[in-house]
Amino acid sequence: MNRSLFADRKVLFLVATFCCLLWGSAYPAIKAGYAMFHIAAADVPSKLVFAGYRFLFAGLLLAVFAWFTGRRAAMRLDARTWGQVTLLGLTQTLLQYIFFYVGLAYTTGVKGSIMNATGTFFSVLLAHLIYHNDRLSHHKVWGCIVGFAGVMVVNFTPDLLDFDFTLLGEGFVVIAAFVLSAASIYGKRVSQHLDSVVMTGYQLAIGGAALLAAGFAFGGHLSGFTVGSVALLGYMVLLSALAFTLWSLLLRANRVSTVAAFNFLVPIFGAALSALFLDEAILAWKNLIALVLVCGGIWLVTREPASGETASRAR
Repeated sequence: MNRSLFADRKVLFLVATFCCLLWGSAYPAIKAGYAMFHIAAADVPSKLVFAGYRFLFAGLLLAVFAWFTGRRAAMRLDARTWGQVTLLGLTQTLLQYIFFYVGLAYTTGVKGSIMNATGTFFSVLLAHLIYHNDRLSHHKVWGCIVGFAGVMVVNFTPDLLDFDFTLLGEGFVVIAAFVLSAASIYGKRVSQHLDSVVMTGYQLAIGGAALLAAGFAFGGHLSGFTVGSVALLGYMVLLSALAFTLWSLLLRANRVSTVAAFNFLVPIFGAALSALFLDEAILAWKNLIALVLVCGGIWLVTREPASGETASRAR
């Protein structure tokens, strides 16, 4: 696929926003899935099984798509590349979701959403340390701060004033955000010599299978398979396959910090779509303020540097 297409700024904004919309829709979908499959709030093993089915089938779907779209040669990997893809699946999918689901079981949804947004900070900082052309700048730092403020506003409740911090709760959610940021940067590196669809399909399938194994090993199970619950699971499979593939293509063609800034949109879309499906007030003042702040943060991180700023960096 043409890499320059995904480097275009308009395409970047449209595709990244679309990916965040898909991931935001996963919030109400996951909540509905827990009810349909009779998963209790503290039943982490069954949540891992649920996630395992989602990502395993998403990976298999992408593998089938790759096979029928002329990527058969790209699907044959050498031992070294298999090792890289396996590592990516075990970190980006398995390890990240284990920390995330365990963390959510020991903290509130409000705090979990805010702590998870720290992943954007990790991505920008790691990119600064790893890539010479993706350095920190004043507008990137301020963009992250403004975007994070938007996430805090959309999640503001009296619970936010409770500053208790536990390792198993908020700590694990932050660790999950760091794991995802580091794995995404590693995935960018792997995608330079491997087709993004193939890479995403394999890593999702490997990570999904590992999640299933972990969930079953600790006693997890699913019940309540109906036409509705299977259709919901099918939607989550499709959104995972599409969003992760498009995101990998964006990371392959753009700076990590530029793409990562859009992650602030995920909780905004998640809150709006959850409100829509739960018949809550979508146009509440805090949602509008949060959207303005997040969009402003994204603009600051992704804006083109001034000519003087570019010259000073070249010295």
